[in-house]
Amino acid sequence: MVELPIPTVDLADIASADADRRKPAEEALRRAFRQFGLVYVKGHAVDPAALGRFYDAFRAFVARPADEKAPFGRADLWYQRGWTPPNTEIAVASGGQPDFKECYFAAPYDADPELALQYPELYPPNVWPTPEPAGFRDGFLGLGRALHEAGQTLLEGCARSLGLPADAFTRRGAKGAHVTRVLNYLPLREDQVNTPIVWGEEHTDFNMLTLLPGGRFYDPAGKPAPKPDDKSGLFLRTRADADAPAGTMVRGLAPEGCITVQVGQELEILTGGELLATPHVITAPGVPGWSRLSSAHFVHMSCDEVLYPLREFLTDAARKEYGPPVLAGTYSMKTLVDIGLAPKTAIDRLGYRHYDRLESMRAR
Repeated sequence: MVELPIPTVDLADIASADADRRKPAEEALRRAFRQFGLVYVKGHAVDPAALGRFYDAFRAFVARPADEKAPFGRADLWYQRGWTPPNTEIAVASGGQPDFKECYFAAPYDADPELALQYPELYPPNVWPTPEPAGFRDGFLGLGRALHEAGQTLLEGCARSLGLPADAFTRRGAKGAHVTRVLNYLPLREDQVNTPIVWGEEHTDFNMLTLLPGGRFYDPAGKPAPKPDDKSGLFLRTRADADAPAGTMVRGLAPEGCITVQVGQELEILTGGELLATPHVITAPGVPGWSRLSSAHFVHMSCDEVLYPLREFLTDAARKEYGPPVLAGTYSMKTLVDIGLAPKTAIDRLGYRHYDRLESMRAR
């Protein structure tokens, strides 16, 4: 692994009314999203103490026996709310190896009523555990909202940096199925260490932006501790070039007090590949017994928006690479099928579904 000059931007600079102050930050944001697919961000509203209390509450939940957590594992909602059991999610390029984790999903804001009717699995009500650990709900919602608002500011700055109206991306996500996830990466046994098992196989996220506030390692005794080795943690793959045709793997280690923000597939598609969806992997330690908690917030396009390169980026290459156009909701459904969260029958719901009606009429 190598150390690369990944920019750090201040949200206050991005949000400033002073164009001269904004411009250097926006240029750094564009450079970061184009070359690395990620940026480090300071000046956000995520409170480290509140994040720690939320992790304590989540750890109390995951410590319960599996049969007590099972009622909150909502396969009928494609695991977009509530608990996702271990060995459920499978990255598209994983070769069939499920991620070695369990997690919990909640939305920080109420869903758009019409889209909730059209896409019930993408906009369902939140599912809260009972009994609810102290601070669980408030911590979840507070974290999700702080990260979401940071994401909105970054999307505005990103749009301006590309010569677009400030709301070019935020208005396309105004009714998005935004969701926050907290994860528990599971400890490996002695016989699983230094095998192909990873905590999260390499993948790219399918949303617009992913915001990561940082995690916490736990030693084999279950106590918070620094990471056990240099093998474990978040690693990201940069854009390929002539010098690094497979890209370069970079440790995703934000400076103190910063969050990490990654580009997702939707933003890559909207910009015709100008910005890079960040391939990333979460590797397990080279020693047994260690676990890790982390969290992420996913900013999505509205499900009724068309996902296709914007006119400013619609080159022949972009048409070939990212066409044909598709609704963002359809794209989300297909991706959730691909990663094993939605059943394959979900695809059967797309398009006209009444071909059997003629047969029924002819049989009368």
